[in-house]
Order: sequence, then structure tokens, then C-alpha cells
Amino acid sequence: MENDAIKQKLLIEISLTEKSIKEYIELTKPIAPDCAIGRVSRMDAINNKSVLEASLRQAESKLRNLQRVFSQLGSKEFGICLKCKQPIPLGRILIRPESLFCVNCSQ
Repeated sequence: MENDAIKQKLLIEISLTEKSIKEYIELTKPIAPDCAIGRVSRMDAINNKSVLEASLRQAESKLRNLQRVFSQLGSKEFGICLKCKQPIPLGRILIRPESLFCVNCSQ
């Protein structure tokens, strides 16, 4: 039963993360220089674009980790911390399924 719950959680998180990535890609399109939004508004738009690009990178990293964890589901490597090689608690896996490290090693 735990594996089914974990698999469902991973599939949901992968789907949500892919949706977020699509939205971030749309929001980070270049700002046309001839767009008449004013100098201050243009600076705000450029700043917002930087923040969105950082969010996009984080979402892409999360997706890679989710896919890695999903590919390990059912294997001996699943749920094992990459650093200390100890099992990652089930609660952490359900809360942060993209986690590759236990709580102690992630700090």
C-alpha cells in the first residue's frame, strides 16, 4: 500500500511540476523593447522576469529529482539517502517526494 501511495504522490507532483514549468516558460518570454510600458514598468517587468526564471530553474530541478525518484520506485535504491545511505522516513517521502536526502543530510 505504501508503494501505491508513493507512486500516486509522485505522479501528481510530476504533473503539477510540468504544468508549472509550462506556465513559467510562458511568463519568461522576452520583453519586446518597443513595448510601450514606461521605463519604471519595464524595469519591474525585467525584475519579475528574473524572479520567474529562477522559479523555472527550481521547477526544472524538482522535476528531474521527481523523475529520478520515480524511476527508482521498487528498486533497492528507492528511499535511500544519497549521502548517508540510510532510509529516508516515509513521512518525508510523502511530504517532499523529490527529496534525495534525509532530513539530517539535507541541511
